[in-house]
Amino acid sequence: MKCNADINADFKLQLTQKNKKYTPNDSLRFKLINKKNHPIDSVVFRLNGKRIRNEHPLIDQKLGIFRLTSSVFVQGKEYQQQEQLSVVSYNKPKLYSYTILNEYPHDKTAYTQGLEFYRDTLYESTGLRGKSSLRKVNYQTGELYQQIALDKVYFGEGISFLNDKLYQLTWQGNIGFQYEPNKLSMERSFAYQKSKEGWGLCNDGLRLYKSDGTHHIWFLDPEKQQEIGSIQVMTDKKAISKINELEWVNGKIYANTYQMSKEVGIIIDPNSGAVEGVIDFSGLKEKVEQVSNLDVLNGIAYHPKKQSFFVTGKNWSKLFEVKITPKK
Repeated sequence: MKCNADINADFKLQLTQKNKKYTPNDSLRFKLINKKNHPIDSVVFRLNGKRIRNEHPLIDQKLGIFRLTSSVFVQGKEYQQQEQLSVVSYNKPKLYSYTILNEYPHDKTAYTQGLEFYRDTLYESTGLRGKSSLRKVNYQTGELYQQIALDKVYFGEGISFLNDKLYQLTWQGNIGFQYEPNKLSMERSFAYQKSKEGWGLCNDGLRLYKSDGTHHIWFLDPEKQQEIGSIQVMTDKKAISKINELEWVNGKIYANTYQMSKEVGIIIDPNSGAVEGVIDFSGLKEKVEQVSNLDVLNGIAYHPKKQSFFVTGKNWSKLFEVKITPKK
């Protein structure tokens, strides 16, 4: 008999769908190729660790990128093979644009990472090591009510309010902070678990949602901010990564995406991870002062009373109040 490595090379998992993309309407069909007709004791197939048969309906499968594995047993020894596949959304995202309602001054030295209203006051988190801050701002005038600086080792990121507490992420510090929002006094910190980094943050009134630069959005419990689950963000074609600042509005997650060449937002179904809408924010960046360190669109906040969105960018001199509308 050949050595183990050679035997393993004689087996191959083959998906019947060549592009390896499926929707929950499909069934996953595949077969094990036994190139040298080795006598097999048994074989076990698993999809992301869960045992399945070689014709598996995907009706209950979440969207995302998954690993199909086979464990082939020959003379008591196990040989493993794997393939990667994607379960994408049924539907193509709808396209949206915007109408500018108002333009307000914004600090062009602010490297905006988080933006959210709390009791009609705009709170902003800014990034860059040595320059990261947490701010309370008069959104109409740009007046700074209050500001605290983060320790220079931290790179400030997204913020959100839950149960009258303010939560702030840091980028690669593997740590987030909880504050008393009126005085901006820090109360405690919390560590990340499986998520790689800290990018955007929002909540649905019950739990927090955290992006980490990948195509995952993580669910955090409201008490200790432990990761209790996740979704994978998918269009009808692929996974969407570099999901940045988040905002929860009427049961959907609105998100910036970190793109150097385009100003784009997306609307995400928090249950499935499906991208239901793409918002074209092109043209906004040209309306601000073209400073040398001008960077990408980032920062999206919803004002419930006004029922409008407020958006800005890193080192942008303006804050825009906009209405998001279907693209014609």
